[in-house]
Amino acid sequence: MAIALELARYAADRGEVPVGAVVVDAAGMVIARAHNRVESPPDPAGHAEILALRAAAEVLGTPRLSDCDLYVTLEPCAMCAQAIAHARIRRLVFGAYDPKGGSVDHGPRIFTQPTCHHRPEVVGGVEETAAGALLKAFFAARR
Repeated sequence: MAIALELARYAADRGEVPVGAVVVDAAGMVIARAHNRVESPPDPAGHAEILALRAAAEVLGTPRLSDCDLYVTLEPCAMCAQAIAHARIRRLVFGAYDPKGGSVDHGPRIFTQPTCHHRPEVVGGVEETAAGALLKAFFAARR
């Protein structure tokens, strides 16, 4: 999670919403890392989770990441939660909860839907204070 928080800070410094994500393989090695890149280049799907999953799939040569864990600083949105399910991530670990846009413990709760074909183990609230502080500071500076 420390690496994901570092990536989130990096994103904030570049005007992106501070979210960082890291994919770790079964041996505990970081195989992919990403931060939000929605603004530059303009990409509505440029969420940290999506970018990290794409990079991990490229490294492993497969779209199925069943022996991998994803660490992300913010509760994933519906798009990212579905991508996590499709990638068959073993474990999702996230930092700050997102009552407005989150879709794991909030909103549609993607992994509890009968149409969701894969449900990762989920651990929420890891480094929640640090992740939340980054987000609050980022949005406060823009108001």
